[in-house]
Amino acid sequence: MATRRQALCGLGGFILTGALAITVAACSGLAGTTPTPSTAASPAAGSGPPGSRGTVAPSIPAGTTPSARPSGMASSAPVQSGTVVAWGDDSSGETDVAPGLTGVVAVAAGDDFSMALKSDGTVTAWGGANDPAETQIPVSATNVRAISAGSNFGLALKVDGTVVGWGDNSDSESTPPASLSNVVGIGAAGSHAIALKSDGTVVAWGDDSNGATDVPTGLKNVVQVSAGYDFSLALLSDGTVVAWGDKYPTDVASGVVKVPAGLSGVTAISAGFAHNLVLKSDGTVVSWGGNNDGETTVPPGLHAVAIAAGGNFSLALKADGTVVVWGGNESGQATLPAHLSNVIAIDAGGSHALAIVASAS
Repeated sequence: MATRRQALCGLGGFILTGALAITVAACSGLAGTTPTPSTAASPAAGSGPPGSRGTVAPSIPAGTTPSARPSGMASSAPVQSGTVVAWGDDSSGETDVAPGLTGVVAVAAGDDFSMALKSDGTVTAWGGANDPAETQIPVSATNVRAISAGSNFGLALKVDGTVVGWGDNSDSESTPPASLSNVVGIGAAGSHAIALKSDGTVVAWGDDSNGATDVPTGLKNVVQVSAGYDFSLALLSDGTVVAWGDKYPTDVASGVVKVPAGLSGVTAISAGFAHNLVLKSDGTVVSWGGNNDGETTVPPGLHAVAIAAGGNFSLALKADGTVVVWGGNESGQATLPAHLSNVIAIDAGGSHALAIVASAS
């Protein structure tokens, strides 16, 4: 199990596709769209990995739209793909993207490793020098439609609504409950995991030492979930947010599960190490929790289409395909690569970040 400073949300920020309603994982949403269970895409045999939708931006190739499909998101919408750009900490090879990696429709950043989901439903991973098991994708991870990365483990959601896990299992985090089915979204962080079912209920497993898997009794009408390091978030169909966990002293002090009073109109949520981001229907971003490195200090005037909360930094994707970053920069995670543009998806890890750049049409 990684140290608290090492851990991360491990989820991506992406714009949703079509009438897609159920979103999962940490980090994304479509401004102006409020997911509802009744319009959500449910897992169906033969449906491929989800694609993306958004406002066409002048700097993005014709026919391409900024997209932000959460790494735990399931959808049967058309696929939009691209190549991967990574930056920040590379001490375990987590930013060493394999040459020739193309056709990527989703990315997920763990503590010290990275994953990519391709349009053919296969998964690739890199990094993890300290724990190679987290990059050893099991042979059963085929026909995958969504991925999510915890600190040192990975999850894959298959088109049949089942979940496959691998990597560290010291807290049973990579072993989904045997009866788990009808899953439409997954989220992983720290040493726990969370799944959203097609009926709007939530299942969680793994480390519960700080209450991260203590799903509130009666929780329903959930349209998105996001896993923080030792806490969890849920977005309800009415645009409000529920949080639980946070029994660790630093979390209590930061108020990471104290949802701001009156918060409403939320279309996407993203849980990080000890802070949260939410995207509202007007494109504005709200953040709360630990702010030791400025990770909750949202840049004035920011309007985004997707968000991603990392270890001690935050990312936002704008409608023009550019990325905004703020917070800690000790490993270069808050220093964007020069000329980064045409971005359709983002994800934030412990101290590194991932982006999908649209392929030319």
